Amino acid sequence: MNKKINTILFILGATLFNVLIAVISFVLLTLLYVNTIMLLMSEETRPWGFTFIFLASIVASFLVYRYALKIILKKIDVEKFFDPIFLKKNRTAKN
Repeated sequence: MNKKINTILFILGATLFNVLIAVISFVLLTLLYVNTIMLLMSEETRPWGFTFIFLASIVASFLVYRYALKIILKKIDVEKFFDPIFLKKNRTAKN
């Protein structure tokens, strides 16, 4: 496989991993909320819990994704296997 295919597959895999972590954290936080915290809250404040769960799952997926990416990038030589996504253009001054 060439570098471009490796880059595309890595981006697709990383995106799938990030979405999967977000869904798992959302389900776990929802179960925790329903089984423990919701029982202690009043009726008026219960809907806000799901808003915070949604935001917390996004933050958790970002943190887990970032940590996993750091570990992967330490083990893999990025320049050897992946193509740059954004190419730097050499701009020379034209007078």
